[in-house]
Amino acid sequence: MQPSAGPALPHTRTRSVHWITTAAALGAIVAAGALVQPADASSGGAKAPAAPVAAPDPRAVSYPLDCAGAPVDVLNHVSGDLDGDGRPETVVVVRCRADTGTPPSGVFVLAAPATAGGPATIVETLVRPADERSVTGFRLQGRMVRATVLGYSSDTTPRCCPDLKRDYSWEWRDGRYVALPGPANNSI
Repeated sequence: MQPSAGPALPHTRTRSVHWITTAAALGAIVAAGALVQPADASSGGAKAPAAPVAAPDPRAVSYPLDCAGAPVDVLNHVSGDLDGDGRPETVVVVRCRADTGTPPSGVFVLAAPATAGGPATIVETLVRPADERSVTGFRLQGRMVRATVLGYSSDTTPRCCPDLKRDYSWEWRDGRYVALPGPANNSI
């Protein structure tokens, strides 16, 4: 190696301040690249729909009710994004139309169609019509569905006059709807 031709110049020596400055500049470039992404980039989670999706129409669904030829009545419905996927669901209370008595109600969760123009689908049953219950006080509170469920203490209780009452809430947890029953009342 040849000896240098003169004294070392101050700008040719590297110091820790040079390395720190270089590292900070590279860090800023990487951070800026992470913040500036294409509009269609996602963080790996559920994608929000490209266009707003309408809530499912509760009158355009066939319900699993045996109405013996009578039409199905939609008594009440609420819509909202209950599972946090960016698409609204509709929760609906339905029963068979009857001139007398109180036919049992069903409570169903409807999901928007997978393709535009397709039918909405029932994705969950919260209250089965086969359980012979009636539903009142039906509402949406935040992302929680709430209702009062009326029932019968025995098979001899007239179906016009439920004598049991319990408040319920349903919420989306761990990929499914979970029923959260309130305290049981002995009678109405």
